[in-house]
Amino acid sequence: MAININAAIKPKQQANTNNNAPNNNNNSTEDHRTATNSPPTSPPSSSLLPRHTTKRRTRPKLNSSNSSRRLSLVGGVLFRPNVRYYVVLSLLYVSGFLMCVGPFSGLVGHSFVPGSVYRSHELFQKLWSEIRKDNSTAIQLSSVWQYKRKPKPQKPCPNITATQRFNIDTVSSEPPRYLIVGANGGLNQQRSAICNAVAVAGLLNAILVLPRFEFNKVWKDPSEFGDIYDVDHFKATLERYVKVVDNLPEELMERYDHNINNIPNFSVEAWAPSNYYLGQVSPVLQKEGVIRITPFANRLAMSVPANIQLLRCITNYKALRFSSTISTLAQKLVDRMIAKSSRTGGKYVSVHLRFEEDMVAFSGCVYDGGEREKSEMDAFRKKEWKGKFQKKDRLITPGLNRANGKCPLTPLEVGMMLRAMGFDNNTSIYLASGKIYGAEKHLEPLMRMFPLLYTKESIATPEELAPFELYSSRMAALDYTVCLYSEVFVSTQGGNFPHFLMGHRRFLFNGHSKTIRPDKQKLVLLLQAMSISWEEFKEQMGEMLGESDRKGMMIPRVRKINRKTSIYMYPLPECSCLQQPQNSTLQVDQYRKIL
Repeated sequence: MAININAAIKPKQQANTNNNAPNNNNNSTEDHRTATNSPPTSPPSSSLLPRHTTKRRTRPKLNSSNSSRRLSLVGGVLFRPNVRYYVVLSLLYVSGFLMCVGPFSGLVGHSFVPGSVYRSHELFQKLWSEIRKDNSTAIQLSSVWQYKRKPKPQKPCPNITATQRFNIDTVSSEPPRYLIVGANGGLNQQRSAICNAVAVAGLLNAILVLPRFEFNKVWKDPSEFGDIYDVDHFKATLERYVKVVDNLPEELMERYDHNINNIPNFSVEAWAPSNYYLGQVSPVLQKEGVIRITPFANRLAMSVPANIQLLRCITNYKALRFSSTISTLAQKLVDRMIAKSSRTGGKYVSVHLRFEEDMVAFSGCVYDGGEREKSEMDAFRKKEWKGKFQKKDRLITPGLNRANGKCPLTPLEVGMMLRAMGFDNNTSIYLASGKIYGAEKHLEPLMRMFPLLYTKESIATPEELAPFELYSSRMAALDYTVCLYSEVFVSTQGGNFPHFLMGHRRFLFNGHSKTIRPDKQKLVLLLQAMSISWEEFKEQMGEMLGESDRKGMMIPRVRKINRKTSIYMYPLPECSCLQQPQNSTLQVDQYRKIL
């Protein structure tokens, strides 16, 4: 049975699927004006004043001539017809832009900036009759992705034990040293912290205490490491590289009154390089025998030595396996989606939709809800973020946000995009999301375009979901797994969830993320073009799908001394030695057994 709208809008005590707090920066532009005053004219000489025979000092003629020449040159350039035209045009554009989407937009009443106004619902009504009957150019899910990477000989991972790689001598007389980290944020931000913690432990030759999950007031999930991941598998996988223990030894616990929070916290700068840990952190660890670093999100640079980078790969793709409680239900959900996708050969599309109330409110974007939507968003911002949005320097510029592609896509916009790309109404869609804002209204057009629309709530029984409902990270883990094994993944907004998922899919599918990442700046222009035909819209969306296909295969150039991209979003080439043989079907089946 497809998704029930009433079930989708049923209030639940859970946080959003996405694990990163929404982030949206609004910049204000000021109009600076400068005035240049002309020097006062010299007073006229009076005939009453006595004349002196002393010669008056005058400036050298050379300077006067140069000055005149410079003024003449500047004036000549500025007043040339073509230059003057561009200067005036630029000033008009800037002033018009400020009036439309800047702090004065509320006074103007509407925006002339292309793509700045939400009119997708109007365009949908105009094109619906053509959309409804257009299934003639349906795309086959098995042939969505045209770009293929040429198979290369698989290089084995270096067969080096932890003792050889990190100089850890198990019979050393030196006392062991321990690293404690606090993993903050949602599911995938915590995952990043765990991978970085293993890497830093290897770098410092330290024993890693099982990472602690910090309670976050946004996600409101009290889950511990063992509630999300298989602890025994985690320890066993890393045994040859980094030793992991549950707690500090008794003698160290006594020193700190059996309270880890009594251990002084070491503040580490964001994206700290390896040299920082070796030069600043290591001496303290050597002296104290234990060090605590919290919070630990983004506390290690992406560019690290190859052996340390390999630790990240092993942790992310081998050691971190969901707990049996999560993986058992997640496997059932994947199997049910495959069964419900019989019309498309068991293949389905997954969509990560970020249209929850908090996301819409934080974005500052305006849709088609009128005054009711405005009052609801204002009330939500006041409740959740106190006076943050009332500050004088905090301007909400919905037109500018939308034109820049920063607004969350609505379910309607996602549906129009996918239908125009060639996915017909026989396509099964899995929706990974929290509670949709205005679900009854916003999901209805998406369900018209894709009747086979499912969520975890619609394909799992209430009894199966009951142990998960109050835990956002556990619910996100279910969505993560179902999205991971879809034939097509659609990312509609940034964040840790799609970034980790795209990297995992690249690792799983021979370097291809199999992900649609729409060009939202281009999309909002098309969705505001009321004169566009369905055929023209389809042509543009076909090009956008092709661009996602091409970029999905891209592997960034990684120099040994500098990696600028995320290892979690672009795991190749460093993690390639861990991949299974180049048989994607076999590889997926093997992973489904362990996740």
